[in-house]
Amino acid sequence: MKTLWAPWRMDYILSDKTDECLFCKLPKQDRDRENLILYRSSHTFVIMNRYPYNNGHLMVVPYFHTSSLDGLTDEVLLDFMKVTRHSIHSLKKAFMPEGFNIGINIGKVAGAGMEEHIHLHMVPRWAGDTSFMTVFDEVRVVPEHIMCTYNKLFSVFNV
Repeated sequence: MKTLWAPWRMDYILSDKTDECLFCKLPKQDRDRENLILYRSSHTFVIMNRYPYNNGHLMVVPYFHTSSLDGLTDEVLLDFMKVTRHSIHSLKKAFMPEGFNIGINIGKVAGAGMEEHIHLHMVPRWAGDTSFMTVFDEVRVVPEHIMCTYNKLFSVFNV
């Protein structure tokens, strides 16, 4: 038998599950650090993925609730891409990644976990950052506590 400890999951398991969209709910609260919101612009915010694939796994999210890019105005789309660019620069400054996986999953069959609210995933990558754990055991090793990552990123995002 294998045992994999993930004590942070209990908060998620016991948390209130509401029908309200997480990406609409969290930016309305005055708890950016607790909610892992790193940056806000006029139309878009950046939030860390609470269950990351790698250190620095971010999501760029428009405030406007829509399931596709078609639902966004040109002004919002421009801001969305500018914030994406700012996120790349900030991650490079904080962690010096060698590359990025950047993508938008539109629709459940495409892998969208929050299909009702469009968002962009950004995962910094380094040579050798995936190990046998991911390949053989479907386990990800994230070497730094999420709040340490938040602190590093918050300081470079908001300079």
